[in-house]
Amino acid sequence: MDVNERIRDFLAGRVFAVAGASRDRSKYGNKVLRCYLQHGRTAYALNPNETEIEGAACYRDVSWLPERVHGLSIVTPPSVTETLVEEAAAAGIRRVWMQPGAESARAIARARSLGIDVIANGPCVLVALGYRE
Repeated sequence: MDVNERIRDFLAGRVFAVAGASRDRSKYGNKVLRCYLQHGRTAYALNPNETEIEGAACYRDVSWLPERVHGLSIVTPPSVTETLVEEAAAAGIRRVWMQPGAESARAIARARSLGIDVIANGPCVLVALGYRE
């Protein structure tokens, strides 16, 4: 699949998680979460340092999610992304979207070796899905 097909497949789901979600509305981790919500998707916030973001429960890591997600958006430093790839694979998540700045060659290669479909080094979900303040 080319990147546009992978994006369509990723966005075809209804349930997502956002790793690196933030309470700070100016940060991309918060904007990505709100973008999913603006488009009527279920989106779970992942951040080990928060208990609530945008009025909803925030989960410590992928293993704490209350249901299986269609895709995982990652908005973290590359070193954290590498750990998240392993967590995603263990949880059966088959799609990850590494937002600009979150990707690393190591994380991309590892995700692919685990059979995870990866979107990286491309557009941000905010552009692809359409985000408004």
